[in-house]
Amino acid sequence: MLHVVATPIGNLGDMSERGLAALRSASLIACEDTRRTWQLLSHFGIPRPEMISYRQGNEDRVTETVVSAVKAGREVVLCSDGGYPGISDPGYRLLRTCAKEGVPYEVVPGASAVNVALLTSGLSTSSFTFRGFPPRGPGALRNWFAEDADREHTLILYESPFRVGATLAAALDALGDREAAVCIELTKLHERVSRGYLSDLAKEFAGAKVKGEVAIVIAGSNPKFRRGGESESEKMEGIS
Repeated sequence: MLHVVATPIGNLGDMSERGLAALRSASLIACEDTRRTWQLLSHFGIPRPEMISYRQGNEDRVTETVVSAVKAGREVVLCSDGGYPGISDPGYRLLRTCAKEGVPYEVVPGASAVNVALLTSGLSTSSFTFRGFPPRGPGALRNWFAEDADREHTLILYESPFRVGATLAAALDALGDREAAVCIELTKLHERVSRGYLSDLAKEFAGAKVKGEVAIVIAGSNPKFRRGGESESEKMEGIS
């Protein structure tokens, strides 16, 4: 069996009992960074099994290795440095191969920066889209945001700490001045969340030195989340 294990995004107390059981039973762990995963194992007193790095660039080769191990009857764990493997981290190709070839696997739930950021933002949770990391070029970045300009779903993305200001400015240009939140180092000791309108956040983070992992949450296209806008209920109250 292949166990797809979500690991803590910061706070080690978020590691689930099911996840720990899978790690203890594994004879092979495929992970993003063997050093980071070894630190996790050491924290919980789990003996080190055979480990192999599964990352962009060696996915095809390691996928074959993992699939062969599961077919041979071994207990294998797939994990990333934090959160779910396959969500803006390597893992999709392996899971796709397992699904196509009928290789058994289970997903062990756990922490996810996507859900934590969404709830921390205070923005609408009725529908949302996670888009991973945006492109770097200014034109491509603006066009990337423009694809969601008229959609009402809340938008969630990851970004490098070195590009937060530029990304917020591009979002403001493409989406207009709507509510957003910048979530830094979620669940960690120095967790920080800045909420406000895109124009204010773009100014706050312009040229700012940000340390740690960043998730950005942006409201959908709805007047009640736009600066100077009003909800439909408020409009109706004004008419009556």
